[in-house]
This record gives sequence, C-alpha cells and structure tokens, in this order.
Amino acid sequence: MAQSIRHPGHPLRVLIAADTFPPDINGAARFAERLAGGLVRNGNDVHILAPATTKEHGTFIEEHDGVKMTVHRLQSRRLLLHKTLRFVWPMTLKRKIDLILDGFQPDAIHSQSHLAIGRVLAKSGRERNINLVATNHVVPENLLQYLRLPKFLNQKVSDFLWWDTGRVLVKYDHVTTPTRRAASILEEATRVENVLAVSCGIDATKFTNPTPTTNQPFRMLFLGRLDWEKHIHNLLKAAAKLPKDIDFQVEIAGDGSQRKFLGELTRELKISDRVKFLGHISEEELPKAYERATVFVMPSIAELQSIATMEAMASGRPVVGANAMALPHLIHDGDNGYLFEPDDVEQFAEKLLRIATADRKELDRLSENSLHLIQSHDIKRTVAIFEGLYRGDSGARVNSDDNSEEYLRPIGRLSAAVRKAEKRMREQTLKALAEFGDEIKEGLDEIRSQAKKVDKRMRKSVQKTVGKAKKTIKRKDK
Repeated sequence: MAQSIRHPGHPLRVLIAADTFPPDINGAARFAERLAGGLVRNGNDVHILAPATTKEHGTFIEEHDGVKMTVHRLQSRRLLLHKTLRFVWPMTLKRKIDLILDGFQPDAIHSQSHLAIGRVLAKSGRERNINLVATNHVVPENLLQYLRLPKFLNQKVSDFLWWDTGRVLVKYDHVTTPTRRAASILEEATRVENVLAVSCGIDATKFTNPTPTTNQPFRMLFLGRLDWEKHIHNLLKAAAKLPKDIDFQVEIAGDGSQRKFLGELTRELKISDRVKFLGHISEEELPKAYERATVFVMPSIAELQSIATMEAMASGRPVVGANAMALPHLIHDGDNGYLFEPDDVEQFAEKLLRIATADRKELDRLSENSLHLIQSHDIKRTVAIFEGLYRGDSGARVNSDDNSEEYLRPIGRLSAAVRKAEKRMREQTLKALAEFGDEIKEGLDEIRSQAKKVDKRMRKSVQKTVGKAKKTIKRKDK
C-alpha cells in the first residue's frame, strides 16, 4: 500500500478521475462533482481527469459545485449506443496520464470508474507509489442493454464484466461503494475484499423546504437518466392502473435513450395528458421539483445508492422504489415509503395507491421519517472519510453513519421529542438560509475579490503543471 506524506490538517493534492463528469448528468458524475467541491472548500488542491464532452480538449479552469478547479479533458468520442458514455482512445491514454501525474504529483488518486481511465491510472499510480482509492458506481445491468446481445448471452457477459471489474479494482489500495449492501454485492461478485461502505452524501440543506407533503393532487416524480435499467416504463404502467378517481400527475425529469419509447407508451396507455417530460432541469429548479411532488419513485434495478432518492428524502418526500440492489438501504419499507418487487406492476400500483389515499397524519409520518433517515448521509462526513483514505490514515472510522445499526432499525413513528427537535432544526435551517441570502448581497464585493485570488492561484497551478509536463517530454525525447 502507498504511504502518504500528508498529515491531518495539511492540504492534499488529489486527482479525481471519472469516465463521466459534468456537464454529464448522472449519479456518478454528480457525486464526483460534489466530492471535488467539498475537497476544494476544505482547502485541498483538486484536479479532475475526465473525457472532453466537446471537440475542445486540454487543461482548463472550470467551475463545479460553486468552486473553481483544474480539469484535464481528454479527447473522446461519444458511444453510438449511449447518450453520455464516451470513448477515450486507449493507445495514447497512458502517456497522457503519466504526463499529468508527473506534472501535478498528487498525494492520492480517486477513480470513479474502472472502465477506461481508471484501469490505466491503477498502473501509473502504482508505478509512482501514489495512494489509490476507487469508488465503484457500475454494475453490469448499466451496460448490458447497450451491448444488444442475444438474451442467452447476458449471464455469461455479466459474469465476465464482474470479473473484469474485480481484476481492475484489486489493484487499488482502498475500494469503496455507497452502501454496505452494494459492498457485499461487489465482494461476492468480484472477490475484492474489505470493500468500504461510504455514502455518496448530499448537502440536505439545499433541499430543505417548509411545504408539507400533499396528495391533492397526487404527483409522482422520477428524476434520472431515461435509460432501460431505470425501468420507467413500469412507473407509467403502474400509474395507468390507479383508480379513475385518483387525480394524479407524473413528472419525469431527465433525458436518455428511452425518451421516445416512453412518450409512445404514455399514448398507448392513454395517460399522455397526465405525464410531463421535463427534460434536464437546472440546479435552481431541482429543489422545486421535489417540493411539489407527493412521492418520489425509483423503479430502477441497478442503483448502488441513488442520489436523486436521497435528495427527495431531504425534501421530506416519501419514496417508492424497486426492491433491488441498494435501494432498500434508503427506502425502509413502511417507514419512509414502500418497496415493490422489480417488474411487479400490480404491486407497484398498490404501493402508490397507499400514498395517494393516505391521510394527513400518515403523510406527515412518512415525510418525517425521510427527513430523519437522510441525516446519516451528510456530504461533510463523506468528504472527511475520503480525506482520511487519501492520507492513508490507519484506524480511522471509514464507514458513513448510514451503515450504523441505529440507521437500519425500523422506525414506525418517531417519538414526539425527536419530531419536535428535528422540526426545530429544520426551522432554524430555513431561517439561516434566508439570512444567508442577505449576507451574500452585502458581501458581494468580498466574494468577487476572493474569486479573483482563487483564479490567480489556479492559473499559476496550471502553468506550473504544464511547465513540468513540457520538461518531462523534453527529457523523454532526449
């Protein structure tokens, strides 16, 4: 295992590598962005290595999660069968990565995928004795549909993909995945040992709102990629089975390969007048979409956590999802929502009907339990855990709070004392957020001044990195 030279309190140099990163919109990209933002706010020097999403490639200063960071964009091409996955030419990838590592000299590398960039980084990082951390966001179900293979080959290909995942991840010093259940699946399928369960985490305050959950009208929300493994067709079929007297609406936010098919399905089911396709929505609109929903739905069969479900919980909304992969870790059946067996549309509709017909007391109970459970998924705790892994701290607590025994216990109805305390905390948060807006206006000049200083430091860092890379190239040419 690589030994870190950095001590607690000392800024770290971290390279976060991802096969998908904003402007891509998906869970893995959003996690990498928020982790990077948290690390920068803690004073660390963070560089991102990711595919270019346009013809422009090279090293840039970009703003993500409200902060500026250095992003190395690799020349890439979009895969024809997928709207966001991109292909980086492997023949020259190692040379490019080696130049970046020699210029930046990171204390730690954190890979978000083993598919392309992550597998090359493992080799280059080991050659330089850099501390290697990997987070797995991928399961075979994410990929099989796009390979368009005969069904009889799916299991064999799935087994191969798991084997290939393990072959790459075993080269890393630390392997994490968002939940204990996902970690167990990964350990069993790949034989990688000691996988750590670290929640992706969210900043729940971004989604805090004063609006109580209402089922008048009954509004269902799905947010995510409109791709096959999300099984959004089951949501539409379940909604169509609701009784005629239920005044329901379905809002679907996102885009993907299934968009046209889903539109056709709404017409076939005769519910097109009750379904809205919102497309991609902005960060400003995101909390509003959750706030106006009665229930958030996640029928996916391939979630290793689900950031969108966590955001809905932070908004105080009940959730209904498939009893698959790691969703049961977030959706505690009967506490903050309900689980249904994958592809069981009748059961899905029955769970939705429970919330559509729930009274005020029951809606409040489900909402309060969502708010209670999300407290264990604090992004600050997630960032602190990864900082410890980057430093190579021994004996540090490396599981996020959602993996404690307390989190997994049935809730039923929270005690009056807990409900009162958490309500008071939410009210204080809303008040602080309102006051914070005024402080931003008052301190705008200071913020601009600090931003200029950050820009200057970032430019110097990029120039230094490029200079070192050029010197390295000259030495190799000689």
